[in-house]
Amino acid sequence: MSSTDPQAVRRKRPAKPQFTQTMLVLEAFVVFFATLVAYGLRVADTATVWWVGGSLTVVLVVLAGWVGRPGGYVAGSVAQVVVLACGFVIPMMFVVGAVFAAMWVFSLRVGGRIDRERAEWDAAHPGMVGP
Repeated sequence: MSSTDPQAVRRKRPAKPQFTQTMLVLEAFVVFFATLVAYGLRVADTATVWWVGGSLTVVLVVLAGWVGRPGGYVAGSVAQVVVLACGFVIPMMFVVGAVFAAMWVFSLRVGGRIDRERAEWDAAHPGMVGP
């Protein structure tokens, strides 16, 4: 088989990191918009609001690149707790944090299951293009 052969087996991107990366980037956008809300509501001085909100936004984007590496999923889980804790400043963030924490757990569980099922299928059908 050549590299241009349509039946050539191509490497599948694992689902677990793909799901968790997407979720962390979406969460970064939500945190950024929550920072705008905190700024508009004047919940703290401007520098504090932007430093905390901006830092958390950047951390979430960086963590999206770290998932799949050692400690990446643990760091992502810690970030979920931090986002949830933002509810002490903006109460609606308790709801947002809980929704994203649930999506984080879902991404870890379902992504891992998909990866296991793909590996089982690939082992049972060597050299074939998977579903």
